[in-house]
Amino acid sequence: MSTTDHCKARMGSDMPVRSLNSPVLKWPGRDEVKKALRSWLEEQIATHPEIVQLGYFGSLAKDCFGVGSDLDLIVIIKDSSLPFEERATTWDFDALPVPTDILLYTVKEWQVMRKKGGRFVDMIDKEAVWLYGTKAHSSNSDQ
Repeated sequence: MSTTDHCKARMGSDMPVRSLNSPVLKWPGRDEVKKALRSWLEEQIATHPEIVQLGYFGSLAKDCFGVGSDLDLIVIIKDSSLPFEERATTWDFDALPVPTDILLYTVKEWQVMRKKGGRFVDMIDKEAVWLYGTKAHSSNSDQ
């Protein structure tokens, strides 16, 4: 397998840790990440009442999650006084077992983006799995 092959790496394990006797990195499996994400979400709902919707996209949503994959989250919030680039600084990702990228849009920003359309909005419409909030923006939901 080439290192440039798209979404072909798959390896299930318990945690992303390096063995003391090996340079091999063990990465958590897809189901483990989804379970941790659901637990993390419960905590975030209590901590961030401004959440309107929360979902994931990327390799976890496309079923090609593997070694080295991160977790891509999209969150729609009621409003924020913080600029887009600073919003994620108030969120704690320590309970998630893999690196996490989060995109935090206000309802107004998301409505403007959806009205304009584009590749990102189309991709979210097709791919996002919404775990919390209305499913009006996607036909996908995580069971």
